Amino acid sequence: MIRETAAGFLAEVSTSEAVRKAMATEHGFDDALWSRITGEMYWQSITIPEEFGGLGLGYVELAAVLEQMGKRLLCSPFFSTVCLAVNALLIAGTDEQKAEYLPRFAEGSLTGTLAYTGRSGKWCYESVEATYKKTAAGYELNGALRYVPDGHTADLLVIAARAEGSKGQDGISLFLIEAQSEGVARTWLPTMDQTKKQAEIVLSNVLVSSAQRMGDEGMAWPLLARIIALANISVAAEQLGGAQQALDSAVAYTKERVQFGRSIASFQAIKHKAADMMLKCEVAQSAVYYAACVAQEALEGAANDAQLFEAASMAKTYCSDAYFFNAGSAIQLFGGVGFTWEYDIHLYFKRAKSSETFLGNGAYHRELIARTLLDS
Repeated sequence: MIRETAAGFLAEVSTSEAVRKAMATEHGFDDALWSRITGEMYWQSITIPEEFGGLGLGYVELAAVLEQMGKRLLCSPFFSTVCLAVNALLIAGTDEQKAEYLPRFAEGSLTGTLAYTGRSGKWCYESVEATYKKTAAGYELNGALRYVPDGHTADLLVIAARAEGSKGQDGISLFLIEAQSEGVARTWLPTMDQTKKQAEIVLSNVLVSSAQRMGDEGMAWPLLARIIALANISVAAEQLGGAQQALDSAVAYTKERVQFGRSIASFQAIKHKAADMMLKCEVAQSAVYYAACVAQEALEGAANDAQLFEAASMAKTYCSDAYFFNAGSAIQLFGGVGFTWEYDIHLYFKRAKSSETFLGNGAYHRELIARTLLDS
């Protein structure tokens, strides 16, 4: 029911015209549509516990909605807010921080994001390059963070920084910072995929109190790793929706395109390509919803970190490859018009590539899986 409701709503509001209009702006989304999502659909509160005004549902329900969002290329701060900021609060936030911010997220009055990657372009603990040092009143943060989803529009920033002089997994802490805080500079970074906005955040002597630190000082990497794993599952769910839409669009077009007096969809070579694309979608769906089940078990304490990390990397690996394969295959099935501005398939091709590299591509996650298996 949740999936069908999401599909119906997004088919109405996230049309090709709406996507193209939103992606052409620096802001990246329509405020009126975001208000409808938060006020009518209440999707932003799916995983927020009922005690904080949320729906108290699980990660499978969230994956079902994300799949439909990916299918329609929805332009919104949903991923950055729900799959990054809210998850960070649920996993690493103190009781006071949850009580202060989760109700605001649930009512739709607050957006947020997570920033942890520096200019190196890495996605592991080595990517945490921003630094902090203790002061009499709390901490002072400095450094640059890149590839931050909706970082230029988010209201609340979850910042990962490491103690000066620390290395590896040691010394990493998470901080909650209001985006308008003194010393915070945010710049939109134009990317190949216009439907997903990213930004650079530069911290210059930003002062925060101890109450803004999430968890124990210098011990945040295990928490951040869980947040990243959940984000990978969320990205995979969106990729699944995009891969399915690439297949659906290609099949619909080949049924209309006539060559030699017959629809090209009737040619055996076209059928073989469509069958390969369908197989990618079927396996991707299994990977996503298995990972979503593991995620929910992990949040409830029934699955350990190793199981979560393995399932997340499996989903991200396969869905990244599947989406790019399907989008590329669809371009071929569309023929010369596939790359023209009039057709939307090129938007899916760009989203496929950008989402593949975000949080690590297939090769990166296959390496993580190999390490996990060796460690076990």
